[in-house]
Amino acid sequence: MFPKECLVYLTLYHVLCNAIPLKTDEGLKCGYEACNPVKDGMLNVHIVPHTHDDVGWVKTYQQYYDQDVSYIISSVVENLKEDIMGQKRFIYVEMAFLKMWWQKQDESTKETFRSLVNKGKLEIILGGWCMNDEATPYYLDIIDQHSLGFEFIRKNIGDCGRPKIGWQIDPFGHSRELGSLFKQFGFHGMFVGRIDYQDKEQRRKTKTMEMVWKTSDSLDDSDLFVGVLDNVYWPPKGFCWDYWCNDRELVNSSDSYNEAKVDDFIGLMRAEAERYATDHIMVEMGSDFQYRQAEKWYRNLDELIRLVNERQNDPDFKMNLLYSTPSCYLYQLHRSNRTWGTKRDDFFPFAHRPHSFWTGYFTSRPILKRLVRTAGAILQTCKQLSALSGLPLEDYQDIEYLSKK
Repeated sequence: MFPKECLVYLTLYHVLCNAIPLKTDEGLKCGYEACNPVKDGMLNVHIVPHTHDDVGWVKTYQQYYDQDVSYIISSVVENLKEDIMGQKRFIYVEMAFLKMWWQKQDESTKETFRSLVNKGKLEIILGGWCMNDEATPYYLDIIDQHSLGFEFIRKNIGDCGRPKIGWQIDPFGHSRELGSLFKQFGFHGMFVGRIDYQDKEQRRKTKTMEMVWKTSDSLDDSDLFVGVLDNVYWPPKGFCWDYWCNDRELVNSSDSYNEAKVDDFIGLMRAEAERYATDHIMVEMGSDFQYRQAEKWYRNLDELIRLVNERQNDPDFKMNLLYSTPSCYLYQLHRSNRTWGTKRDDFFPFAHRPHSFWTGYFTSRPILKRLVRTAGAILQTCKQLSALSGLPLEDYQDIEYLSKK
C-alpha cells in the first residue's frame, strides 16, 4: 500500500498530462493498429529487434552515448526509414540517451523519427529516464525518473510515443509495488527477464510464464499482465548478428548451411512454445548496446523470416515469423481470450542458480544510497516550493537539471 502523498502525486501527474494537448497528426496508425498481421492456426513467432542500453554501468552514461548509443539510434532510424515495405520494427527504452541524441539532430531527422513512431515502426517502451532497479529505489524517485522521460516524450514526440508497456528485462528481481506504479501509469502490461531460477523452471513446466499480477490490495483496479521472457532478453544462441557477434550470417551463406540454421531455429522455437500457453511466442533479437550496425541485424532477420516462412508451402508446416513489438505480442495474447493465472507477491529474492542470491546489494554501499536519498529529498522539497510559488513552467529548468542527476 502506498502513502497518500504518492497517490496524490500520480493523480496530479496524469491530470497535467491529460490537460495539455499532445502533438498528433491526422490519420495516425500507431499502437495496436500498426501491428503486422499474424496467421491464426500457426505458431506465430514475434521477432522483436531491441537494444538494452544501461544508463551507466562499467562506463558513464556520457561515455556510453559517445561510443555506442549515438550510433545505435542513428543506425536504426536510417534502416527503418529505408524500409519500403514497412515491415521492420524496433523498440527503444531509455529516454536519457534518446534526449541526448535528440538535442544533436536537425529538424528533418526529428521529423523522420516522429514519422517512424507515428507509423508504429519504432515504438517507445517503458519510457523512463532509465530502467530502474526495483529493490532499493524509493518510490518517489521511481515516479520522478519516469515522469522525466514521459515529459520528454510528450513535448517532443507526441501521443503515439506514449508507452503502453513496462520493460524490466535486466533488474535482479521484481517488486509488486513497481507493478502497482506501472498500473497507475496506465501501462497495459509488463515484461520481465530475471526471476528466481526455481520459479522459472516450474513456470516453464506448467506453461505459466505469463500471468495477471495483483499488484495492490488497496486499489480497486490493480491487475497488470506480466510475461516472463524465456531467454532473459538475449537472442537465441547462434543467432546474434551484431558487429561484435561471431555468429555466421545467413546472407550469402550456402543453401546447406542456411537449411541447417533454419532447422536449428525452428527447433528452438518449438521448444520455447512448449513453455507458453498460446500460439504466440516473443523472441528478443538484440542485447546490450547492440544495433550500432542495424543493417547487419536487419538483413539477417529478413533472411531468417523469409527462409522459415517459405516452408509454409508445406501445408503441414505451422510456423510464422513476423517483425513485432511487445505491445503487438500482448495484443495477440488479449485476442486469445484465455484465462490467466494470478500472482500476488514479489519476484524476490532472485537467484540465478543454487546458493547464488542477488540480495547483497540491498544493503551494500550505504554511503552512496544515503547520498541518493538525500538528493531525492532535496528534489522533492524544491518541487513543492516551486509549485507553491506559482512559478511559470519555463522557470523549472534548474529543477529538471537536478532530476536528471
